[in-house]
Amino acid sequence: MDRTTYDAYVAILAEELVCAMGCTEPIAVALCAARARETLGMPPERVEVAASANIIKNVKSVVVPNTGGARGIEVATAAGVVAGDATAELEVLSSVTEEQIAQMQEFLATHEVRVHPSERSWVFDIQVRVEAGGHTALCEIAGGHTSVIRLERDGEVLLERPCAEEGNTAGSADRGEKDAGADRGRLTVEQIVTFADEVDLDDVRDVLERQVECNMAIAEAGLSESWGANVGSVLLAAYGDGVANRAKAWAAAGSDARMGGCELPVVINSGSGNQGVTASVPVVVYARELGASKDELLRALVVSNLVSIHLKTGIGKLSAYCGATSAGAGAAAGITYLMGGRYSEVAHTIVNALAIDSGMVCDGAKASCAAKIASAVEAGLLGMQMQQRGEQFYGGDGIVVKGVENTIRNVGVLAARGMRETDRTIIDLMCGGAC
Repeated sequence: MDRTTYDAYVAILAEELVCAMGCTEPIAVALCAARARETLGMPPERVEVAASANIIKNVKSVVVPNTGGARGIEVATAAGVVAGDATAELEVLSSVTEEQIAQMQEFLATHEVRVHPSERSWVFDIQVRVEAGGHTALCEIAGGHTSVIRLERDGEVLLERPCAEEGNTAGSADRGEKDAGADRGRLTVEQIVTFADEVDLDDVRDVLERQVECNMAIAEAGLSESWGANVGSVLLAAYGDGVANRAKAWAAAGSDARMGGCELPVVINSGSGNQGVTASVPVVVYARELGASKDELLRALVVSNLVSIHLKTGIGKLSAYCGATSAGAGAAAGITYLMGGRYSEVAHTIVNALAIDSGMVCDGAKASCAAKIASAVEAGLLGMQMQQRGEQFYGGDGIVVKGVENTIRNVGVLAARGMRETDRTIIDLMCGGAC
């Protein structure tokens, strides 16, 4: 592998595998609110939020951590305004106290937080405007969960950057999404497997070990306590302790806890905690079952995470396509690698998984995400079992075409372009036309 590609892959993992506490869309709202308040320099008297429809969709039904079990954009905004630590980025609400929770509730009872759809055409856009003492401030986050593109105070522009979505209202499949930072366009399945074989693990050890520690901890919490619909616990009670079921159940349990407002952090993938859990927890479960060494586990996690990122790059941050599908395929790719598979086996596993589960829709963050994760992991594991037995889907089977990269490209087009109307319909159904 050439050095430029090697360095890009190391950078991609460092950029993507970061800690977040809570579902990342409400956390992004809270971060935007905290930056707006910080820019204003005083507690706001009035707050106005403009958000793209996909943000509204993903914040509507999920519990915001450290708010006393509350949900919604107004709650996330109040949490950021009252208690958010903007320097902590996706852990903006990690240091909230009981006293501050009471202050949030009082703020919501005594202040109006006005929410309306953003006029921007971008899929990912949050604008928070605050006013107090005759002064105003604005923060806008767009194109990514921590991507602040505009700060204003009293009409003076303090910061202005281009949005990653500028000029690309149709989604990333038309040109290939290029995030700030390392070039995701360098990702290919063949190079990912080569990188996993060759990487000096000291270059990626810290981010991967943190992922194992954080994501397994929240999965354990999801099984030991009652969160959401307890999908993980139901899977174990109904289908037993076999390794395939444990892989599904533990991943689902992590989502049970996250969607229920658990305050434990997770290491995300492609901007999503659920995808971070899905890409990692099943691989850890299989590694423990197989007695794999720590280094073998880390190399398998390199595969699972980079495959998940590769699949999601053509789809975009938010869409009607459930991101767990990509992460489930990534997890199965990592498990295939862990079992001795290399490029051919990994590629067939990915294509099989995508052929099975592509089309599962995203209808926002909420308790049922845990069940979708279980379904995505099941599809990935079935795809793996098929390739181990010499079975596969071929070009011409639906959206599958010859070559794993071509099939991945088709999935990106399906999700970002083909499912636009699906996305609008889902949002209308969820919001009653108010989004």
